[in-house]
Amino acid sequence: MKGRNMTRWRDPAKDPRQEPKSNLITAEGFARLKGIHEHLSRVKRPQLSTKVGEAAALGDRSENADYTYNKKELNRVIARIRYLGKRLDELQVVDRLPADTGRVYFGAFVTLEDEEGEELGIRIVGHDETDTGKHWISVDAPLAKALLGKALDDEVTVAAPGGETTYIITDIGYRDPSAESR
Repeated sequence: MKGRNMTRWRDPAKDPRQEPKSNLITAEGFARLKGIHEHLSRVKRPQLSTKVGEAAALGDRSENADYTYNKKELNRVIARIRYLGKRLDELQVVDRLPADTGRVYFGAFVTLEDEEGEELGIRIVGHDETDTGKHWISVDAPLAKALLGKALDDEVTVAAPGGETTYIITDIGYRDPSAESR
């Protein structure tokens, strides 16, 4: 039996999707999410509402592909607006540098060197602003958890899919949040 209600059973105690996510976010990440929320609320939703109204006025809705598509899209946008509204209320904006910038904390740009001498530059950010293309990882990720509180030249071992990997911290930097808001 196949269908959308058939899913693989996961033990809730071991399901990584059930782990609590941190509510930290950088100032620029918060501004980006707020901008998306505003755009969806003020631009996208009214446009789709108009399209749905126009398509509904054409008559039979059961065979009206334009109506069906735009109605689904409108419902998706409304759900996203609702989610972002709740999430923005929960988030805690980190808008200052840590007291000790010689250690790895939230918002840090960290350069790591592995056992083969390959360098990896990452930034530790909130769950909502992770970006694999930029190498921005969540503060909840195993690598980030291993790095938090470490200093320059510290050795960090992280369990990876291919086995354990050891890194040495070669650089730690921060972007001043107060300089960005100017």
